[in-house]
Amino acid sequence: MRRLALLTLFIPAFTFTGIASAGGTTLDLVAFSTPQAVTQTVIAKWQHTSAGKNVRFTQSYGPSGSQAKAIVAGQPADIAFLSNALDVYTLVDAGLVVNNWTHKLSQGGMVANSVVAFAVRPGNPKHIHSWADLTKPGVQIITPDPFPSGGAKWNVLAAYGAMRAQSKSDAKATAFVKAMFKNVIAQPTAASASMAAFLSGQGDVLLTYESEAYTAKLAHKPVSIVVPKQTILIQLPMVPLRKTPAQATTFIKYSHSTAAQKLFVQAGYRPVVSSALKSPSLASWKKKFSTAGHTIFRVTGSYFGGWLHASTVWFSPNGRMVKIERAVGGPTS
Repeated sequence: MRRLALLTLFIPAFTFTGIASAGGTTLDLVAFSTPQAVTQTVIAKWQHTSAGKNVRFTQSYGPSGSQAKAIVAGQPADIAFLSNALDVYTLVDAGLVVNNWTHKLSQGGMVANSVVAFAVRPGNPKHIHSWADLTKPGVQIITPDPFPSGGAKWNVLAAYGAMRAQSKSDAKATAFVKAMFKNVIAQPTAASASMAAFLSGQGDVLLTYESEAYTAKLAHKPVSIVVPKQTILIQLPMVPLRKTPAQATTFIKYSHSTAAQKLFVQAGYRPVVSSALKSPSLASWKKKFSTAGHTIFRVTGSYFGGWLHASTVWFSPNGRMVKIERAVGGPTS
């Protein structure tokens, strides 16, 4: 199916939050689009601690790759909360983040996890349960544009990796991604914009962060969630930039605390601190996040060889996604 055109103008969202105080510190936080609500909740909680009460924030949200490029171009940033390590490496290459950030920061620099999931219509009328279902005739898919969107990159790698996890060859797994994209009808520039398109009535299934699907569900939107039997672990980095105020590192440390991790869980994110799920009040989330019967692979595994290698193979100007998008009439940059 040839893709229907969808042109999306994405303007990063800017907000200002803070408890008014004379002589306080202001931190500039630049983030990808989907965790805006939970990030603001974590900020508000931290601002009511002794460490955070005199700290204000400016916040910018947008497609992860675009946000990283904006920081390199001069957008003020003390903290970057991005959708993948690849976009952090963009900041490393520009000398804005230390090159050993995965070793220097707690949890390898990751502040929350998720997995790639399918958001479907209530009752799942198209009976979409597996990756193979996405290539059936008549199934209409929405996924973000993989060039600006970090979420879209996760979706592509999840589809390919799922085939490899089913013992398919590299060639057959790549062919599956192409076949899947023939059913894609829209590619907005960001995961949040893709969810908005899905909620407006477009498509039968949205490839998205599990956490984004839960965000919609928690807001009582008409969404059902399917986690396929094979999917990828999404690891979300939050890093301080060089020469930022000490409070930036303090906030990131707080974001790894059990209290903050519980806030991420309640928003549908899988915690990087396992103790967050030990609370009886989160028992239902622990059950939802169970990996029993699932194969969860990582971008650092043998299918991909890490983000830098995966990016070269899949998302570079001569990569596989440019060829696939050309073949199906999608975006190529």
